[in-house]
This record gives sequence, structure tokens and C-alpha cells, in this order.
Amino acid sequence: MIDRRRLMLSSAGLGLIAALPAAARTSASEDARLDTLLQAQFDDALDRAPEDSTSLGLDIGARAGHRSRLDDRSVAAFEAEVPRNRERLDRLREINAAELSPNGRLSYDIALFQRELAVGYARFPWHTPDGWKQTPYGVSQLGGAYATVPDFLDSTHPIETLDDVEGFLNRLDTFPTALDQDTERMLANAEMGVIAPDFVLDKTRLQLIALRDQPGEQQAMIQSLVRRSAEKRLPNFGPGAARIFDGRVRDALTRQIAAVEALRLRSSHQAGVLRVPDGEAYYALNLRNFTTTDYSPADIHRIGLEQVADLQNQIDGLLKGEGYTQGTVAERLAGLRTEARFRFANTDAGREELLAFVNAEMASIRARMPEVFPRIPRNDFLVRRVPPAIEAGAPGGYAQGGSLDGSRPGIYYINLRDTAEWPRWTLKTLTYHEAAPGHLFQGALAREAGELPIYRRVGGFSAYSEGWGLYSERLADELGVYDDDPFGRIGYLESFLFRACRLVVDTGLHAQDWSRERAIQYFTENGGSLKDRPGFDLKRFHAAVIDGGNIPLTILERRVRAAMA
Repeated sequence: MIDRRRLMLSSAGLGLIAALPAAARTSASEDARLDTLLQAQFDDALDRAPEDSTSLGLDIGARAGHRSRLDDRSVAAFEAEVPRNRERLDRLREINAAELSPNGRLSYDIALFQRELAVGYARFPWHTPDGWKQTPYGVSQLGGAYATVPDFLDSTHPIETLDDVEGFLNRLDTFPTALDQDTERMLANAEMGVIAPDFVLDKTRLQLIALRDQPGEQQAMIQSLVRRSAEKRLPNFGPGAARIFDGRVRDALTRQIAAVEALRLRSSHQAGVLRVPDGEAYYALNLRNFTTTDYSPADIHRIGLEQVADLQNQIDGLLKGEGYTQGTVAERLAGLRTEARFRFANTDAGREELLAFVNAEMASIRARMPEVFPRIPRNDFLVRRVPPAIEAGAPGGYAQGGSLDGSRPGIYYINLRDTAEWPRWTLKTLTYHEAAPGHLFQGALAREAGELPIYRRVGGFSAYSEGWGLYSERLADELGVYDDDPFGRIGYLESFLFRACRLVVDTGLHAQDWSRERAIQYFTENGGSLKDRPGFDLKRFHAAVIDGGNIPLTILERRVRAAMA
């Protein structure tokens, strides 16, 4: 059995103060210094992040102008972050950590981990932090302004007033600049020896062409503007927005396509990062970033192999119990995916049926959450299709958190490029991972934790977030959702098998120099817990994990052990 921490890897008034003991007064004083510093650093970063300001609902007051701007993606902007990150770390180290209270020390340790990572990346001038992703490729099938800005304008930029409409149009008018900045940086990185692999550029090119060649009036972001303006009885600025897209935006996309095509002639088929300058050190830093542990590539590779073997054995038994006895586990799972009884039609009607199925599952599991959580988030969740313009290279499913004040719901996106990718027996687990009790549920609870400062309620670590997603799948199982659904249980275990295979393949590609073909072949061919302690309280466990915010796993382990002692 995988224990809860390992599972999360795979992925005051003056009078009162005067009356306190000297040690407590010292802690309060140093805690206040730390809080002032971290809040100032958070505000400073947000002042240069207009898209994050809107995502959080903080583009108000002094930041109201952010609602008309996009992030600065220029080479100069990335270069300016290097000394800024060093200064943030130096200022943090001026705090006397030994004098902090336990909660202050937690904030300090989280911030120290984040700032040391940021300074570490300065060694790699071509590195591109892109939300949760850390990548050497600023433009790829998974990222770049061409993919993120249309979705941002469609689903995140609010349309409530004429000022919001003006902000939308200003952002759309700035979109060509963002595209050109991405192109400039992609070409600058190429001169440093960093070019995305050929297969990445091929997919990126196709997505760029699909976006460019769709008329402005048919763009999802512009249709969203028209629809939401009508709902608020605002004038229709759709034709003007379409003209912006059909002119300057399309021209910038054409320039980016030309740059991708030129780099394709210089690209390599080698998939791993060992081929980029100092690639071994870069991968080691990324591992620390994404796992928040000190596991080596060899450690993670071994863990992946062990988990693949164990999960295949479990799935084998379930498949045999349902009469599937011939072929490898991977072959039987592949065959199961093709059975008509589990599939949705690959039509608009079939996609609507699939979304209805997912909505029903989400409502069902949310009704069970009070059984195992001390708090339930107020924020609503929606299910949406991944925008067709980016679905060819987008993940199968992902979550987009709501605003801090709850006015914008969290969104669970599912990729419906081909409904055959989602047989019914896979959808329960995906929903638990992305929505409840997974990413949207945990993220909403974190944002609503008013006792935490804002710098602890937003952002965080991929290992915690993805680890929570995996834990959520297991928690749903413990609630009995698969007790009468053997094929749903197979989907649950297949989800874990997919992640275990990724541990093997990721380290294989980037630490052992596997070829892309070997990685694909591996995927094709393989497709003592705290709970067991006396007196374990699941709600207390969940409070310990969630209420501290999104934190590194090594720090989380200390927090949970203290809470459960």
C-alpha cells in the first residue's frame, strides 16, 4: 500500500504583547517582520503580473489598470527577474528564523524553498517559468501566449461593464506584442543552443496555423466577448474585436509560424534535456522543483518501476475477474477502450452526453465531501471542453482555479478532441482528480483560508497540487465509489499506472537519454500509512494537509506528523 506522503510524490494589542513572555514577544516581532517582507514581495511580483491580478480578482484599486494589460514576455523582462530573485532571497535571509513562531517558521521555510529555486534557475538564462510549468521552451504545443492568452480572454477576463469590454479589447490589441515577445525569446534561446525537438515544433506549428486560419468572428475568445456582453446588455464589440484578430494578431501568428518553421530545420529528434547546455544540472533542479524532495533521477526511476509492477498485478486480477484473460495488461486495457458499451459518440451530441456524465459524477462526489472534510469550499465548479483551437496539444484534463472572492468559479477542463480517449470507466477518476476532492476543491479551500496571508493562499508547488490530485483519487476509492463498479476501479488503477509510467519515462528521457520512441514503447507496453495508526482522524488529517496552504512535501511531512501526534 502506498502511504499518504508517498502517494503525494507520484506527481493584538500592545497590552497583550507586553504581557507575553520574552520569547513570545520576540517571536511576534520577528513574525511581523517576516509577514511585512513576504507581503511586500508578493505585492511587488503581482504589480508586474497583470494576468495573475485578473485571475485572482485583484485587478482593482491601484491595480485596476492591469485589466487592460498582458504580461511582459520580453527578453528584458525575464533578464530583470534574475537580480530581483537574488534580492528577494537576500532579504529573506536577514530574518532570524530561530526566533519565529512555528507558523512563522512554516512561512519562512516555504518562501526560502521558493526563492532558492528561483535563484537556481538563473544559471539557465533560457529557462522559461510558465505558470506551473518549468520549461526550456517558451513556445511549444503546451505553452506560449498563442495558447494561453485566448483561453485567458475567454474564461478569465471578466465582462461586467463597458470598462471590462475596453480592457478586453486593449488586451486583444496587445496580443500581437505578446506573440512577438515569445518569438523573440524563442529565437534568442536558439542562439544559446536551446531549440525544442522536431516533434514538439511540428505540433506547435499545426496549432499555430489552426489558430491563425480561423476567422476572427469564429474565435472562441471573441464569441465569448459577444455572448457575455449580450448577457450584461452591453454593446456588441465583436466585429471590432474580429478586425483586431484578422489584422495584427494574424500577422504576429504568421511571424511566429515562420520562426517555428525556421527552427524546425535546425531541431533535433532527441527528446531529453541532456542535449541542452548543462542539461543534467537543469534536470536535477527541475526534479527538486517538481518533487520538492531530494530524490535523485535513479530514485524516481526505481519508484516508478516498482509501482508499475505492483499496479499491473492489481489490474491483471481485476481484468481476469471480468473475463479478460488474453494478452498483456496493456493490451487488455487497450481493447477495453474500444468496446462500444463504454464509448461516447465522437459527435457534438456525444460530447454533450460526456459532459453531462461528468457533471453528474462531480455533483455526486461533492455531496460526499462533508463526510471527510471539516470545511467545504463556497466556490462553485464548472466543467468545460478544452478550447478546440488548442486541444490537439493540450492535456487530457486540467483545472483552472476560481477567483479569491469566489465570483468566478473554478473550471475543470476536459479535452474532447476525440471522445474515444475517454471511455466511461476512466471519467470518474479524472473528475475526482481535477474537481472534487481534487484540484478545484483543494484550491478553493486554500483560497478561502482567510486566516492565512494571501502569499500562502495562492501559488504553491506542483508536487503538492498533483500529489493532492492523486490522493483525491484514492480518497474517492475509500469512500466506496468503486465498490459496485469493477470497471471504474480498473480506471482508477490505470490512472495510477499512467503516473507511474511517467516516473519511468520522464527520468528515462531526461536522465538516461532514452529516445522518444523508447519512451512511447514503454508506455505502450506497460500502460505503513498514517491511516493505519490508532486514533487516526481523517478530517484532522485533511485540515493539516490543506489549511497550511500549498507547501513542499518535505515541509508538509513535518506539519502532518506534528498535527497527528
